[in-house]
Amino acid sequence: MIYSIARKEFVSTLRDRRFLVLSALVLALLLVATLVGRRSYRTLQQERALAQATVNDQFHHQPARHPHRVAHYGSFAFRPKAGLSLLDSGVDSFTGTAVYLEAHQQNSVNFSQAQQSGSLLRFGEMTVAFVLQLLVPLLIIFLCFGAFSEERETGTLKLLLSQGITLRQVAWGKIRGYSQAVALVVVPALAVAAALLFTGAEFATGPDLLARLVLFVVGYAVYFFLFVVGSVVVSAWQADSRTALVTLLGLWMLGCIILPKATANLGATLYPTTTKAQMDAEVHEEAQKGINGHDPQDQRTAALKASLLKKYGVDSEEKLPVSVGGIVMGESEAYSSRVYQQHFAALNATYERQNAISLWAGLLNPYQAIRPLSMGLAGADFAHYVHFQQAAETYRYQLVQRLNSLQAGMGYGDKERRLDAATWQSIPTFTYQPPTLAWALSRLLLPVVALLLWAAGLSWLGLRLIGKTSIT
Repeated sequence: MIYSIARKEFVSTLRDRRFLVLSALVLALLLVATLVGRRSYRTLQQERALAQATVNDQFHHQPARHPHRVAHYGSFAFRPKAGLSLLDSGVDSFTGTAVYLEAHQQNSVNFSQAQQSGSLLRFGEMTVAFVLQLLVPLLIIFLCFGAFSEERETGTLKLLLSQGITLRQVAWGKIRGYSQAVALVVVPALAVAAALLFTGAEFATGPDLLARLVLFVVGYAVYFFLFVVGSVVVSAWQADSRTALVTLLGLWMLGCIILPKATANLGATLYPTTTKAQMDAEVHEEAQKGINGHDPQDQRTAALKASLLKKYGVDSEEKLPVSVGGIVMGESEAYSSRVYQQHFAALNATYERQNAISLWAGLLNPYQAIRPLSMGLAGADFAHYVHFQQAAETYRYQLVQRLNSLQAGMGYGDKERRLDAATWQSIPTFTYQPPTLAWALSRLLLPVVALLLWAAGLSWLGLRLIGKTSIT
């Protein structure tokens, strides 16, 4: 009987012109968003790959120089686009794409799309995730708001129940039928996206990307199931179809528009971040407490020089087998890097505390559970951004210390000498290895649990409530 009801709802939905128009519109938006996302991905990925190759080539082909000149010349690290970011760009547009790597200083990631675009970007991007998170639920609401109320208004609900079927069975039949109709709209677009992902030469395909795509689809399937069940439950509890539609639209606006904005503002209010100018001033003040590699009169430099003379058993700097300047630069870099790491870690911790409020809100609002899950699986959330930031800093520190070590090995009088140009070609350039799915999932447990709790709780409680509704 449930199968018959599901088939009846599915066929009736396909005959409904309102559904045909809305579903055609949503499907068209999904396909356009997929193609636009692929084009954007291809353009940005090619630009960043070309920029990274250019700066790597420039670094390797420097003339004969002193190592510390090379350390100040520095390099750039460009963040490659994650494969699934064509479906969900997450925070990529606001977090920057490149970081300048230089001696004595850890720079933040800059040159974001938001910095280079107009204010329209802040109203949101037309991505596949945007359509799936906001517009498909609207389609479901318009599809399901009359599931029970219309049956009650036309008197067909009593006829159904007179066949010996229960209200819960009717509800499951309708949920199944509506789910099939929604799948008819969403599956083609996701199939096109998968085809583009695994046939495009510019995408680094592999089992990790495939697993991320599968979980991405499963996550949205659960999300849509919640809206179908919720809409059917509301329809069963409201007296007429108009009230059911208004109630569902109000819940959509509360969950998808108002609550996300409110929790974001609450996080920013409870955990305010320091400004860049304030952070720079604090870092500069603390860096003064360490060895200043560019100040030969610094007392700590003099103490380090004395310890080197004692270590090597000589009485003058000229007799040392190492360059005092190179050793001092290494010590200075180690200290300033620790200062920068502490401040960047504190800043990231503040952002994470702000984000945690929205994450926990996923237990109350399914939209705030699917959003971080979608961004995390797409490799475009804040955690993936921090992973790149730390990888770039690790490379910067190792590069500068390697150059300081080269300077130290030049011995006394190094300032008057240069290392051969071939030296720079042996230094490895920056390559970024994105984190695995297992790494990402360990940071997405809360949204996963929230979605599953919503699915189990709404199915159990909602169907129990439907069993107690009036049929008149």
